[in-house]
Amino acid sequence: MFENEKEALLEDNRIAAIILAAGKGERFEGNSHKLLATFKGKPVLQWVIDNVVEAEFDDIYIISGALNLEDHQVLSLESEAITIVHNHNFAEGQASSLRSGLEIAGYDGYSSVTVGLGDMPLVPSAAWKSVAEAKGKLVTASFAGNRRPPVKIDQELWSLIPISGDEGARSLLRLRPDLLDEVPCEGNPVDIDTRRDLERWS
Repeated sequence: MFENEKEALLEDNRIAAIILAAGKGERFEGNSHKLLATFKGKPVLQWVIDNVVEAEFDDIYIISGALNLEDHQVLSLESEAITIVHNHNFAEGQASSLRSGLEIAGYDGYSSVTVGLGDMPLVPSAAWKSVAEAKGKLVTASFAGNRRPPVKIDQELWSLIPISGDEGARSLLRLRPDLLDEVPCEGNPVDIDTRRDLERWS
């Protein structure tokens, strides 16, 4: 095998993750943002970060917006794989945040990404890893038959992501059901949107 072919193979084997963490979290009552709220001993977002780091992605892009994540010392961001990507247009909805992540992933040479949400602390590393390593251009985790993030998206589908609005990967699942593969996963895909959610699942 020639050297350039080896490099291409290595490039194809690299795996990137995008954690969407840019929203205002307006449904969460109180003075703190929901992503920084303590859940089972550490911030909601920290659970997601730790699970994704444990899944051994080569690059992890955390999309910030309403919060400047680097200003919050309660978060541990030491992993060399982590890059904070600030979406200045976060108010336009989740789609703009996903596009921000896809842009840098494309620049870094990735042909697919695995996308999940910063407010889903009970999705384990095994789910992230299983979806990322699954074959297929559009792959979603399935928890007890329910399709939920994380979702793997091949580069050829990135242009179908809306420019704005609160539908990102979900829009692809609806637009291209012919390409969709499901990976059964263990874990709980609950979103922590309100203080009641926090209390219920703690």
